[in-house]
Amino acid sequence: MNDTHPPTTAAAAAAEAAERLIAEYRALPPGSDRKREIITELDANAQALPFLVSVVADAAEYDLARVESATVLRVWPPDDPDLRRRAGRALLTALRDPEEDLVRQYAAMSLAPYTSDPLVAMALDSTARADQDPLVRDSARFSIKEAHRLQETGAGGP
Repeated sequence: MNDTHPPTTAAAAAAEAAERLIAEYRALPPGSDRKREIITELDANAQALPFLVSVVADAAEYDLARVESATVLRVWPPDDPDLRRRAGRALLTALRDPEEDLVRQYAAMSLAPYTSDPLVAMALDSTARADQDPLVRDSARFSIKEAHRLQETGAGGP
């Protein structure tokens, strides 16, 4: 058999999958639940992390897609220090969104891997003590406990 295509590496396949799903996402109408499904399909795809950061930070995005993006960023925080800082800041942007309590709750819950950024740590502490929404406060408290656990186990990242 004469194959003219070089073998596809796992990284190239992941990049292709991410590009295809992101293009599909962008072509969908604003409130399509397929957007949430696509974010779930991008789970653990490191190539998609910059896109997920942009989704969670964008107040105009579909709220359930932002929730899913926050969850993925909690479970799979970026290894790259600059992208990790941007992800933490994007979650802070979502945390400050006065219109979306569910997004705020998930953003607070997802900040644990990003507390090496002093701005994130201060905002999380303030949210845990004084946020008006009790579910957001509880999510911030969860994140603080999780951040301590991550630091103790050495899994907190840069």
